[in-house]
Amino acid sequence: MKNRIKRQLEIRRIILNGNIRNQDELLVGLKQNGFDLTQATLSRDLKVLQVARVPHPAKGYVYSISDSNIKEQSVRQNKVNYLADGFRDIQFSGSLAVLKTMPGYASSIAAVIDAANNWEIIGTIAGDDTILLIQREGISKADLINALILIMPGLKNKI
Repeated sequence: MKNRIKRQLEIRRIILNGNIRNQDELLVGLKQNGFDLTQATLSRDLKVLQVARVPHPAKGYVYSISDSNIKEQSVRQNKVNYLADGFRDIQFSGSLAVLKTMPGYASSIAAVIDAANNWEIIGTIAGDDTILLIQREGISKADLINALILIMPGLKNKI
């Protein structure tokens, strides 16, 4: 689970940058970039990323991430990115994280985190300017931070 987020970001990058015809080609590209995974794991990732095979004039069928999915994600991210402006700090203690926000932001940020339904995060409890975030056992600080950045990319330069 440690590399799931990074792996899925790499799958997305490879598909968007090339005409990948099948899972074997995608596995080769992933291995060249340091990701070693099984075909079953790749199949699950493709399903999560909503990858489809579409006709290509020269190569038959190639993998594609639909523009509507990308646009939908972009719109969703723009709607939640303003919440990143309310983020102040994050501190960790075991499988708990405490996020400090500007007053009034905590409940909105917690609602966005809960709605994302990321595997790494069990749930949140929010006050006015503080969020208690409960992460799954075995999730590293870096994995949690990456999960939060996937939810709200505007956090990338703040964490």
